[in-house]
Amino acid sequence: MPSAPDLILIGVLLLALVTVESGGYFLTRVVRGLAPANRLQTNFFRAGHAHAAVLLVLSMVILSVVSYAALDGFWLWLARLGAPIAAILMPAGFFLSVLGREPEKPNRLIALLWIGAASLTAGLIAAGVGLIAGGVAAL
Repeated sequence: MPSAPDLILIGVLLLALVTVESGGYFLTRVVRGLAPANRLQTNFFRAGHAHAAVLLVLSMVILSVVSYAALDGFWLWLARLGAPIAAILMPAGFFLSVLGREPEKPNRLIALLWIGAASLTAGLIAAGVGLIAGGVAAL
């Protein structure tokens, strides 16, 4: 059973999905030509929207089982927060790096994408190893 902090974070993530819904509405305006965006922006907006939704759902899956992991302290918090932090940083990198009028390439804020990817990787490794260890210990 998920811990109280995990349940609270799952609730916050469910509410965050409402922002993804509004982003989906914006994206439909972009692809219909009702919101100005060049090809790069359109592609990055799509990628940011998709990453936001998938990473929020992945975060909730991890949080629903991470209490069974053989982890504590820093490693447990890394397993809990790696994916949710990535769910913020990676889409932010996609969206913010192409703001402006007709950008030809992403700006420096693309670094948020890579910081988010590092957070996701670290969180997935911590959760995966911790859950395997927890399963082996339960045998």
